[in-house]
Amino acid sequence: MTKEKRKYRDRALYLIKAVNKRRKKLRQMAIEHKGGKCILCGYKKCAQAFDFHHLNAAQKDFGISMNGLTRSWLRVGKELDKCVMLCANCHREVHVGITQLPVVKPVENGVNSGKPKIVR
Repeated sequence: MTKEKRKYRDRALYLIKAVNKRRKKLRQMAIEHKGGKCILCGYKKCAQAFDFHHLNAAQKDFGISMNGLTRSWLRVGKELDKCVMLCANCHREVHVGITQLPVVKPVENGVNSGKPKIVR
């Protein structure tokens, strides 16, 4: 009997699966980091329906959903602190101008965690 050797293609498929698994894990961590629901309507049923909206586009280093989930959790977390989480419907409404985001300002309770606090 000869021992079957791994081929390059097998390694490539393994890496694709590993990257997909990591992206799903980081996305779930990002959703939990942002509270698990849309800040406007409270939607929380389907994780794939969430978008991360940058409060200031000029401060955007990278898009969270567009290749952003291949970066370290530390970098993703810092970028998430510049965002709010919206469901897809509310996100579209914000961009079209139908819906306004609540005023968001940094927490000021002695120790600033860097996470925004929503003021309604």
